[in-house]
Amino acid sequence: MSKVSASALRDDFFVASPARLPRIVELHAVNAADDAARLLAGLLARDARTDPKFFYDAQGSALFDAICHLDEYHPTRIEAAIFRDARVAIAREIGREFPAGYQWVDLGCGDAAKSRDWLAAVAPRRYVGVDIAEAWLAPAVARIAEAFPDLNAIGVVADLARPLTLAPVLNEVAEAPLFFYPGSSIGNFEPPRAIAMLKALRQLGGGRGGVLIGVDCESDPQRLEAAYDDALGVTAAFNRNVLRVANRVLGADFDLRAFAHRAWFNEVDSRVEMHLVARSPQTVRFQRPHPAERDFEADEVIVTEYSCKYTPASFAALLDAAGFRRQRVWQDPAQRFAVVLATA
Repeated sequence: MSKVSASALRDDFFVASPARLPRIVELHAVNAADDAARLLAGLLARDARTDPKFFYDAQGSALFDAICHLDEYHPTRIEAAIFRDARVAIAREIGREFPAGYQWVDLGCGDAAKSRDWLAAVAPRRYVGVDIAEAWLAPAVARIAEAFPDLNAIGVVADLARPLTLAPVLNEVAEAPLFFYPGSSIGNFEPPRAIAMLKALRQLGGGRGGVLIGVDCESDPQRLEAAYDDALGVTAAFNRNVLRVANRVLGADFDLRAFAHRAWFNEVDSRVEMHLVARSPQTVRFQRPHPAERDFEADEVIVTEYSCKYTPASFAALLDAAGFRRQRVWQDPAQRFAVVLATA
């Protein structure tokens, strides 16, 4: 469970008006009609499914932030500890890999808080914040510009779920890109899609770039299922919130109480699966983008998220398949999480 990007659905959850406004480049305009068609197609499919991006409207974002503070949810806490304890060593390695300077490209940056903790240590020539929600992106990049006045800071409106088209922006300067992708967000992509995304990042770097990425390595089913089905029920509310989003976006009539939250660790595919399970037979009607209806049988499932887990070796194989040959790994003492610096 990770924010793959700030969704366009996050409307006015966070708005600020800093005095110094950054340059914002719009590569992917928010397309509500396309989003609605995509959401409806997934819900009408034989094996119903939604994309994780639809979790993150204002309410979903608030619930996710609460999840990150739960005792059961380990990735945020452990990654932050690795960043803190290994920051000097990681910054030193980045300097060795990019002696001529580089661009720090913050993928799915949200409020850019994780990057703000890094920028003083790594001293890039340029900051590029990438997110789909301009309402979040503009103030976040503005705060980066204010905190680091000598840093060239720019925001790019782009959807990480679509093919990346960052080249026009990245090629404006000579420095290679270092893509920052924390939070184990790569786990939301099944391995073939993860390889495709990593390969796209390598190609954007022109063979000179790299990635600094967080990877969830937890493999204990009991801990994982607790992390995705916490005792307070916050994750259950977060999961069912996608039905509230569907009701708003599609004019649907989902009864949130009629679906149960389920999270389980699929040991064969090494992933946590989050489902919404119909408690009884029911028919759901949709008004947009065109009238439709879908029957759900009792115990029928809507898959809302896969969260893939890796060992350092299995993730290294993904990076190698994408063309990132040089890799350094930092882990917590229990080896439940990894931060990986990989270059082409």
